[in-house]
Amino acid sequence: MALSLRGSLKQVIYGGNDGIVTTFAIVAGFAGAGADGAAQIGAFAVVLFGLANLLADALSMGMGEYLSARSQHQVYRRSLRETRALLDRAPEQGLAQLITGFRAQGLAEDQATQAAAAVITNTDAAAAQILILDQGLTPPDRDNPALNGMVTFVAFVCFGLMPVSPYLIGIEPAQQWTTAIICTLVALTALGLLRVRATDENAPKALVETVGIGGLCAAVAYGVGWVLGG
Repeated sequence: MALSLRGSLKQVIYGGNDGIVTTFAIVAGFAGAGADGAAQIGAFAVVLFGLANLLADALSMGMGEYLSARSQHQVYRRSLRETRALLDRAPEQGLAQLITGFRAQGLAEDQATQAAAAVITNTDAAAAQILILDQGLTPPDRDNPALNGMVTFVAFVCFGLMPVSPYLIGIEPAQQWTTAIICTLVALTALGLLRVRATDENAPKALVETVGIGGLCAAVAYGVGWVLGG
């Protein structure tokens, strides 16, 4: 199955944002707890806790995405079976659901009736259409749970490495905390630009939302470390 940014945008944004906030929370927690920043406790501790948390959470997120998608597939298949049974048992009820659904989509009464009458002649097509119109459930045929989980994991790790990278590459201790903040903002900005590229939405708005929400979470992490660290 081909991998595309648009098709995997949810997993990239979800995993990437969580990865950034997760590792920055470790760095910010140490920095907030110490008067002289994370360097007072030691870069080794930041790297150790940051990477351990990064990999553990990345695995958890990836597996969670995989299991979630698998569950959604099962829900769809069960709903499809039940809808097919309903159409076999009470086709007039299915016809009424289709007409109501098409009307809700903006079709006139006669157009909705004609469309419903055409679709109801094929039980499989009618069942799938009812699920879309009534429950918002779409066929998961092109959705790959394993691929979703992998993309979430990779996005989590790649973006999550950014906040802890100053401690990994051995930047001067006095500059590590400031550099970590810059790296975090760069990572959030990159995530926002990926969103803009995939959706073609207003760039300033997308960047403000992505950087703003991620930055707020990061600020909370720093505040918690500062409060608990006294």
